[in-house]
Amino acid sequence: MALNILTPSQVQQWKEDGYLLLPNFFSPEESEEMLDEAKRLCDEFDVTDHPMTTFKTQADGEHVGDDYFLSSGDKIRYFLEPSSLATATPSEPSKLLVEPAKSINKIGHALAPLNPIYKKYTLDNPKIVGLAKDLGEQESPRVLQSMIICKQPRIGGIVPCHNDSTFLYTDPPSAIGCWIALEDCTPSNGCLSFLPGSHKAARIASRFVRDPSGKGTTFTDVPGIEKNQENWDEMEGWKEASCPAGTLVLIHGSVMHKSPPNKSDKSRLIYTFHMIEGGNGTIYDEKNWLQPTEEMPFPALF
Repeated sequence: MALNILTPSQVQQWKEDGYLLLPNFFSPEESEEMLDEAKRLCDEFDVTDHPMTTFKTQADGEHVGDDYFLSSGDKIRYFLEPSSLATATPSEPSKLLVEPAKSINKIGHALAPLNPIYKKYTLDNPKIVGLAKDLGEQESPRVLQSMIICKQPRIGGIVPCHNDSTFLYTDPPSAIGCWIALEDCTPSNGCLSFLPGSHKAARIASRFVRDPSGKGTTFTDVPGIEKNQENWDEMEGWKEASCPAGTLVLIHGSVMHKSPPNKSDKSRLIYTFHMIEGGNGTIYDEKNWLQPTEEMPFPALF
C-alpha cells in the first residue's frame, strides 16, 4: 500500500509502541497561527456569568459533570484549572485567584468544526487525511473532542496515567488521538510520557459515562472484559516525549500515558482532537459523556 505521509518504519513504530512523534508536521508558521488563535481565545475569555466549571482528573478524586460540561460537544466552552479558583463558601461565591486568561485548563470540545483556524488544520487538512489513511486503523474516521489544553505556568495540574478509549469508548475500542504541540513541550512544563507497547496488553474494562442518576459522570464496567491487575504507573519503561512546537503526537486509544504538573514559568499550550471509527458496525452509544447533537454530528474526516 502506498503511503501518503508516514514511512513504513514509522507505521511499524506506531504498531509497536502505540504512539508516534512526528516533528515538524506543522511548519513554524502553521503552529504559530494555531498558537495565536489559542492565545486570542484565552484573552477573550469573559468570566461574567461563567459557571466556574473546572476540569478535574482522576488525580483530583472526581470528575466534572455539570450541564456546562456535558453539553459542550457542539460548542466552544472554557474549563478552569482547579487551583485557579478559590473554593466557594456559604458567604462567598467562587472567585478567580489569577487573571481569567491564566485560569483556563482547556477550551473545547468542538473547535474543529466551529473555529475556522482549527478547522483548517483538522477537517480541511489533506495531511491529516493522509495520516489517518496511512494508519489504516479506521475505515471512516469521525472527529470529536477537539480542544486546546493550556497547562498554565505554575498551576497546570498533573494528568495521571490513563488511556483515551476509557473516556471515548466505542465497541470495539477505536480511539486515536492527535496531540499537537503549539509550544515546546519539556519535562519542566509538563510534556507527555508513554509506556511503549502498553496498548497491546491494556484492556478497556471500564468506561467514563454519564451518571444514570442524571447528575454528573461516573465510571462503569465494560461487560465481559476482565480488568488489568498491573499498576501501569509503577512499571518500568516509561519514556518522556519532549517535543518542539509543530510536533504531532499520535496516541493509540489503549496506550498508557500521563503528564506531570507544570511547575515552570512557561506555558504548555497544545491543540488536540480524537478520531473514532464511524463505520464497520462500531458503536458509540448514548452512555458516553460526550454526545453529538442532531445539529452537529461528529464530522467525518473523509
